Amino acid sequence: MKILENKTITDVPYFKAIGIHCGVKKKRKDLCIIYSEKKSVAAGTFTTNKVKAAPVILNMENIKSFNTQAIVVNSGNANACTGDEGLNNAYTMATTAADCLGLSPEEVLIASTGIIGVPLPMNIIIPGIKKACDSLSYTGGESAAEAIMTTDTFTKKITVEIEIDGKNILISGISKGSGMIHPNMATMLSFVVSDVNISKEMLSKALKDSVEDSYNMISVDGDTSTNDMVIAMANGSAQNSLIDNENDDFIKFKEALDFVNKELAKMIAMDGEGATKLIEVSLYNAKTVKDAKLCAKSVISSSLVKSAFFGSDANWGRILCALGYSDGEFYPEKIDIFFKNDVGTVQLVENGKGLCFNEELAKDILDQKNINITIDLKDGEYSATAWGCDLTYDYVKINGSYRS
Repeated sequence: MKILENKTITDVPYFKAIGIHCGVKKKRKDLCIIYSEKKSVAAGTFTTNKVKAAPVILNMENIKSFNTQAIVVNSGNANACTGDEGLNNAYTMATTAADCLGLSPEEVLIASTGIIGVPLPMNIIIPGIKKACDSLSYTGGESAAEAIMTTDTFTKKITVEIEIDGKNILISGISKGSGMIHPNMATMLSFVVSDVNISKEMLSKALKDSVEDSYNMISVDGDTSTNDMVIAMANGSAQNSLIDNENDDFIKFKEALDFVNKELAKMIAMDGEGATKLIEVSLYNAKTVKDAKLCAKSVISSSLVKSAFFGSDANWGRILCALGYSDGEFYPEKIDIFFKNDVGTVQLVENGKGLCFNEELAKDILDQKNINITIDLKDGEYSATAWGCDLTYDYVKINGSYRS
């Protein structure tokens, strides 16, 4: 697998995109369209929040289509908790794009992100969609990545190349997410496109499994959004032999998709609202995969752990506490805990008891922007990795006046 620098979704053959400013936000780009000129299969994973935004409700039906060629995304307004009007507006967005692109409405997916409970300004959304459709470009990937941002501080994108069946295959993704990020698939938008020739069934399986180990393993603030989703599209233009079963080609594609999604997930965690540090939890030797994930996610989601990391305080007791309420099975008297990064490694806990560790080295490690917490349960053979960020004063500032 090769990472392609400075490439984005429109470098994948037959995909066009654009991001524009239509007026939902005061200045920044706020509307994007991603479009495959060729017929495409799509797969989606949607928020687990019982309160689902109108675009999610629409997409849970439209994703069943055997052809999906366009995604329309607006930022600045979530179109959530807006009743029948919101559903009608989401459908109007799909219909408008479909009319412009010569598609059926069910061949278009919709995404929205922003403030909850405010009706969409359709008087500017509809002309915006028409303008964006007319502006679609093979160089519009970067602007599309900008247009889906809300409180994000940088665009999140990655492109990789693999070889399958003698063909070069591209997989490229863009995502957004900064606040309201918590495990169990939600709290962000992510769009991944590829020219691989794969069946809808196999793409759906690959995406579902991939999400479990990537977006479902991140946490910024413990809140699961009403809106968010991961969508994957594949237009088959690479002309490799159709992947319609779990063969070696499927495994190779799935590994690359996993890499793309994990990298995007880490970017989201790194860009948590007000965050100054990316925290990675590497949990080893759990009795089951479920136990490993429960424990890792509990640590990365703990507000007390995140606050301690903001203050560069090696308060390992908070980590043990988070493990204790995780519902994962383990023996507290076996646990080892380490902090690691380029500065060095320090062990804080052995067999469930605190050690007399080098406080100065621990603080030097915690002062860095990237920190790994290694936890060894010594109770099995399964592992899991989770990502998150520190919890800072700025997080409260940003969310204390989000609507302002």
